[in-house]
Amino acid sequence: MIAVSTAYGYILFFHITSTRGDKYLYEPVYPKGSPQMKGTPHFKEEQCAPALNLEMKKILDLQAPIMSLQSMLEDLLVATSDGLLHLIHWEGMTNGRKAINLCTVPFSVDLQSSRGSFLGFADVHIRDMEYCATLDGFAVVFNDGKIGFITPVSSRFTAEQLHGVWPQDVVDGTCVAVNNKYRLMAFGCASGSVQVYTIDNTTGAMLLSHKLELTAKQYPDIWNKTGAVKLVRWSPDNSVVIVTWENGGLSLWSVFGAQLICTLGGDFAYRSDGTKKDPLKINSMSWGAEGYHLWVISGFGAQSTEIESDSKSIVKQPGILLFQFIKSVLTVNPCMSNQEQVLLQGEDRLYLNCGEASQTQHARGSSAHPEHKAAAAKSPFADSGVESQGLSTLLGHRHWHVVQISSTYLESNWPIRFSAIDKLGQNIAVVGKFGFAHYSLLTKKWKLFGNITQEQNMIVTGGLAWWNDFVVLACYNISDHQEELRVYLRTSNLDNAFAHITKAQAETLLLSVFRDMVIVFRADCSICLYSIERKSDGPTTTAGIQVLQEVSMSRYIPHPFLVVSVTLTSVSTENGITLKMPQQARDAESIMLNLAGQLIMMQRDRSGPQIREKDSHPNQRKLLPFCPPVVLAQSVENVWTTCRANKQKRHLLEALWLSCGGAGMKVWLPLFPRDHRKPHSFLSQRIMLPFHINIYPLAVLFEDALVLGAVNDTLLYDSLYTRNSAREQLEVLFPYCVVERTSQIYLHHILRQLLVRNLGEQALLLAQSCAALPYFPHVLELMLHEVLEEEATSREPIPDPLLPTVAKFITEFPLFLQTVVHCARKTEYALWNYLFAAVGNPKDLFEECLMAQDLDTAASYLIILQNMEVPAVSRQHATLLFNTALEQGKWDLCRHMIRFLKAIGSGESETPPSTPTAQEPSSSGGFEFFRNRSISLSQSAESVPASKFSLQKTLSMPSGPSGKRWSRDSDCAENMYIDMMLWRHARRLLEEVRLKDLGCFAAQLGFELISWLCKERTRAARVDNFVLALKRLHKDFLWPLPITPASSVSSPFKNGKYRAGEQLLKSQSVDPFLNLEMDAGVSTVQRSQSWLGSIGPAHHEIDTASSHGPQMQDAFLSPLSTKGDECSIGSATDLTESSSMVDGDWTMVDENFSTLSLTQSELEHISMELASKGPHKSQVQLRYLLHMFMEAGCLDWCIVIGLILRESSVISQILLLIQSSEVDGEMLQNIKTGLHAVDRWASTDCPGYKPFLNIIKPQVQKFSELTEEQVQPEAFQPITAGTRRTQPEQRRRNPFKTGLTTVLCPNGSGVPSPRAVLTCSDMCN
Repeated sequence: MIAVSTAYGYILFFHITSTRGDKYLYEPVYPKGSPQMKGTPHFKEEQCAPALNLEMKKILDLQAPIMSLQSMLEDLLVATSDGLLHLIHWEGMTNGRKAINLCTVPFSVDLQSSRGSFLGFADVHIRDMEYCATLDGFAVVFNDGKIGFITPVSSRFTAEQLHGVWPQDVVDGTCVAVNNKYRLMAFGCASGSVQVYTIDNTTGAMLLSHKLELTAKQYPDIWNKTGAVKLVRWSPDNSVVIVTWENGGLSLWSVFGAQLICTLGGDFAYRSDGTKKDPLKINSMSWGAEGYHLWVISGFGAQSTEIESDSKSIVKQPGILLFQFIKSVLTVNPCMSNQEQVLLQGEDRLYLNCGEASQTQHARGSSAHPEHKAAAAKSPFADSGVESQGLSTLLGHRHWHVVQISSTYLESNWPIRFSAIDKLGQNIAVVGKFGFAHYSLLTKKWKLFGNITQEQNMIVTGGLAWWNDFVVLACYNISDHQEELRVYLRTSNLDNAFAHITKAQAETLLLSVFRDMVIVFRADCSICLYSIERKSDGPTTTAGIQVLQEVSMSRYIPHPFLVVSVTLTSVSTENGITLKMPQQARDAESIMLNLAGQLIMMQRDRSGPQIREKDSHPNQRKLLPFCPPVVLAQSVENVWTTCRANKQKRHLLEALWLSCGGAGMKVWLPLFPRDHRKPHSFLSQRIMLPFHINIYPLAVLFEDALVLGAVNDTLLYDSLYTRNSAREQLEVLFPYCVVERTSQIYLHHILRQLLVRNLGEQALLLAQSCAALPYFPHVLELMLHEVLEEEATSREPIPDPLLPTVAKFITEFPLFLQTVVHCARKTEYALWNYLFAAVGNPKDLFEECLMAQDLDTAASYLIILQNMEVPAVSRQHATLLFNTALEQGKWDLCRHMIRFLKAIGSGESETPPSTPTAQEPSSSGGFEFFRNRSISLSQSAESVPASKFSLQKTLSMPSGPSGKRWSRDSDCAENMYIDMMLWRHARRLLEEVRLKDLGCFAAQLGFELISWLCKERTRAARVDNFVLALKRLHKDFLWPLPITPASSVSSPFKNGKYRAGEQLLKSQSVDPFLNLEMDAGVSTVQRSQSWLGSIGPAHHEIDTASSHGPQMQDAFLSPLSTKGDECSIGSATDLTESSSMVDGDWTMVDENFSTLSLTQSELEHISMELASKGPHKSQVQLRYLLHMFMEAGCLDWCIVIGLILRESSVISQILLLIQSSEVDGEMLQNIKTGLHAVDRWASTDCPGYKPFLNIIKPQVQKFSELTEEQVQPEAFQPITAGTRRTQPEQRRRNPFKTGLTTVLCPNGSGVPSPRAVLTCSDMCN
């Protein structure tokens, strides 16, 4: 029947009758031969719209406007504006009962009051009311704004038997909605908030559970301008409530007050151009089937809209809007709370957060997304069935993996009621109106019932769950009128013949799986435990189910509909250490029951005698009874627990996680004594810790300390909105909504709660177990930052501050220094004093960083010091850091330190040095040759033409912050201070013979190496020990010591022991530290012979210099280029920067080598060359240094590098330079002594050098004679003022100030060719 109320106080009763015969208004039309036409039971009833007749049975006149109409079991409850309550039978009869006058109903604060007060005003009437079956009464809102709850004291419903309770402080109620599952009454108020009340079980009073209200923090513009609450509607599954206001807008909240959506902010309230929208006004709204749709009728009324400065009144017609929703699977199938995936279900599709890696659990699976195959290969799953998802999978991106549900199944079974995913995230099962279907993410295929009659004959009642490869579900068999528990194997055909079916005594309301046990909650308020095991009967595999235990809960549960979830867990109040049998610590210890938001735990009763496991078979042993229930928490929406065990993370895996709506989350954490000591008897073994998170939790990653969730986001599409249109479309008012994945760390909240409760030892154990997580540093930083912000900005003095405790806690971890400075850098300067008062003096922390060699963190502390200390202190610490950075080769940091020191000196100490945004290019272990090179412009300016000068200037200036340093006036004290440090470091590098580091230092920092070497030519830049310098260079540049070829064998291939490729391999992989053997005086001749095999004809060709002597030099010197003397350092830069030219210019290659036909002797020559050379990069570096030393006139270093490169041309050119220029006698003597020392060392320790020394022997002898000639008494006599320079004195003028220094040698060796030297000498003569 249908009852319709009219505006004038009439109730019209209609009887619905169906027309006779098979008449239907609408029937689906299928093509011929379609499978839908045949074999579908209830086809007509399901697919066709029947023709119905409405027949008016009775008209009832109540003689007053009707305010509310409620169906209450078999009666109709009507409230009229004259203050009466009418109880009418559905047949339209009053059954002789009188109407109840509200003034005669007593109201009190609770039901225990001896007498209640009556409503004292005459025109009292009910504005809105709703019946609550589980509370057996109805919630009411009176016309004066008061709210209350009226319940019959006894079963009869008369005025004498009614009693009302009300809260005293609410006087602005507007509407009410009741949640039967959670026994909640939501009252809308004129203030814009919704107050949610529940009834106290003992006193019967109305208790405020929570409020649904917008906060000024989230909605500063509109939180107090919404107007009164207009409508409140709970969803069909009682999991969410939707609220709308008089001034428009929609908001969606969870049961206990977590806000999910609100249309009063963001894109809902503003267009993309910043203009404000009119909020969507709603007149009426109603939820659709299963809560997937919200039907809305938008408001009527005239609204003034300005269009191009014309004010027009537009009457908006009411429109019907349909909003679509997707919901978490936990709302309807709470057994999914032990999974670590987020699964959302819509009416025809599923959203998963484990789409990519779910396919990679086994190697045979193909990837769902080809673009994610690389990430999938790292999946942590193995065939053994590990039950944890990888972090990269669950947090990879914000998008969902969407599974479209089979249209064949949906056609006759829409909408989807339940869904479940297995632990590995590979398979999904869904339940619609009848039957079920499952889907494999590996094969991308759905599996449906082959026999559609079997599908249509079962209705799943209590949800479904996965157990390994089986689907476990509770259903009602329509044909047999029997409740059943069924298990289907995933791999077999979907047919009842392959299912294991167990009959049940009563309807199953909830089902859950724990390890090898199934727990069901039935409509008779009993809980039944089943064991499930895999059975193989020949080729077929099934699962067997046996009843283990039944527990009656009828004395604790007032109504079975109130049970939200039931879970079997291993959580108990004892943590396994105090148990008599510790191996049972992770067994099925307790039942968790969510009774209308109240979490109840029933543990095993271990007070009686214990049964040894070995005494009985596991399936046959009698299970322990359960203790009476204990209430753990209130306002619980979801519960998460896991059956996995991990000794390293026991805190997280043995905890119980609760979602409590607006109150955030709670964790029931176990407390373990350190080192398994005996726990204190006065300490609890578990503790309940509340904490707030910013997302709505849908899954908990236990080991990863993360909460996963989903968030509603919006996308504007303003193309539908035009300023000229007279009417703004409703679609524009409501933007396009998308649901995105999100996650949040919660570990810092738990650590903080433990520290607040003086449980620092437990916090330390928990933190140490999670220290390997990639975001653990962020956890410590968040905890420090939140405590600092709260305490430092508090207006009231804090009696027991937490910051010192947190600071002490963080010092237990090696990340302490980074955590503190990162927190300080992200906090405003005003709070720094408070922070460092707790964590320590920043100067001490800076020094700790230096001691720990953590220079980047030390640089961050330097910025702190710059703001907190005087400039002198900053400079002192900056100098320390600069020197350390120089020593360690941290060039980016060095550049920033130079800028920082300059800023302090020039009064710019307010501006801290910027953190480098990108890594500056630098070759690993080497330096940018010629790219960042800075030469002394004063030396080369005379010889470089104007066109070359601009190029030279550009190339010599290093990029980055240090570039300005060299272009400014260097006379200021700050520049001198920095220069002194740079000079000191360069001097140290030279004294320690670290030429490679010197090259890197000069190239990276733009150090003026040539000018500095000129000054230090006779001091730091002289070679004291040629042999030591030679050894160091061999080691630093990975340059092999020369080898002595065996000359006894004529053919290299005679014995077949050696191949050229073999030698190439060995020469490239030679250990740079191998040459240390030679320092100990071990002869390496035999080792070289056995290493190289036998090389005959190549014994006379040792290196790039021909063994025939200096007369063959013209063979590898190419002619001078046409540029002639115009060649400058800039052109050298151009040459060396092209890798193709470096090889050709700086290596001796005969023309015959370019052909493909190589003789044996040529191959041997190549292999010999390769064996005696180091890496190509080292060769370029050495030649570059040779060029620099040559420009600076450090001839002793040139000799050393020439010896290493084993190029007689270099030695002979240096000797020619000495003859043609004025060279210090002391340097000549030093070179002579050094060459003799090298000769002696080669004779005793390194015979490989002897052939080369023999080649240059004639030049060395000439050089010895020259040094003896130069040491003459007249050389030391002063020249008188009027004496004119003689010709020999002119000839010995320093050649490095002439154009000679800028000539690039044609052979690319970086030294002047003999031809060039002769030309210049002739010019001087």
